[in-house]
Amino acid sequence: MFSFLAHRLATYEGEVYPLHVGDTWLEPAEGCRMQDLTVEEHPGMHRYAPPHGWPALLDAVVERVRRRTGVPTEPANVLIGAGATGALGAVMGAILEPDDEVLILAPYWPLIPGIVQCYRGRPVAVPFLGVADSPESAVEAVRRHLTPATVAIYLSTPSNPTGRVIPRPWIEALVEWACREKLWVVSDEVYEDYIYRGEHTYARALVPDRTFSAHSFSKAFGMAGNRCGYVVGPEKLMPELRKVSTHSFYSSPTASQIAACRALDGRGDAWIDRVRPEYESLGRMAAERLGLEPPDGSTFLFFDVAEHLDARGLEGFLEDCVDHGLFVAPGSSFGPYPTHVRMCFTAMPPDAMERGIETLASMLGKA
Repeated sequence: MFSFLAHRLATYEGEVYPLHVGDTWLEPAEGCRMQDLTVEEHPGMHRYAPPHGWPALLDAVVERVRRRTGVPTEPANVLIGAGATGALGAVMGAILEPDDEVLILAPYWPLIPGIVQCYRGRPVAVPFLGVADSPESAVEAVRRHLTPATVAIYLSTPSNPTGRVIPRPWIEALVEWACREKLWVVSDEVYEDYIYRGEHTYARALVPDRTFSAHSFSKAFGMAGNRCGYVVGPEKLMPELRKVSTHSFYSSPTASQIAACRALDGRGDAWIDRVRPEYESLGRMAAERLGLEPPDGSTFLFFDVAEHLDARGLEGFLEDCVDHGLFVAPGSSFGPYPTHVRMCFTAMPPDAMERGIETLASMLGKA
């Protein structure tokens, strides 16, 4: 369906609003862009990086993780990946045997089921956000899906696609339950720097020896095209992750790792401090205009459009959106949500974003 709609959108005459993609209109911080890197300053920047990661970047990541989580961390706990996507692939390749099951809290990041399947595992969607309302109900939501084949639980906070932050007591309860059941915890924390309400809980700080936490330079610093991220996990398992990564993407691009290292020298955090209020303001504006709760974090809104569907269902609604130059992501990409859509409120500059939101609001009958 997506390819059909994309082709249809390509023929649209007028301003286009691609609100389906999770990216930013902003460039990275000055000094952290590809144009800022030279061979003279970085000899060998076009050669392979070590598969484990560029040593200076590993050291910078270790320092950041120690400071943020308080967990003793060494380079042996870290793998630099081709984005958090590559890093999560290395995790699944390391922990899964054929037909092992991973409980995935839904709605979920749309690539995670396919990553599990790539390593012959079985993704199990667990309706969670909007279902759980306490630590006890959070555990009960996953417990109902536990089988002898279950080996891991995957969670994302702040959430893509919902923009919700999972409360700390819920994460504590989930991690405690996972440990009792001898499950791995895979915590996707790529939006850790974009929280507008509540606080971020680092799952690895609760159970370091059973947790893999994924982080992203794409989302943190506006470097999605660089393909650089990292995962932190138990030292005893990291050699298995490196086997997988070496035989899949080999290494993240060397220049990308140099840019990432620059982002961690303070320039990236200054960029985040400037950008976060802009993101929060855009999210609040979009939510208010669409009659939704403002997001707790991330860069997304996820909502039900069932009352605006006709006999054609969600596909018809998406076609109508395209006919207005608007592209949003279907809820079925994020789990069993056939009448939901996701939109990203940072995909375009604010003035264009506001026009896209107005277009969407009019389609939802918001005068």
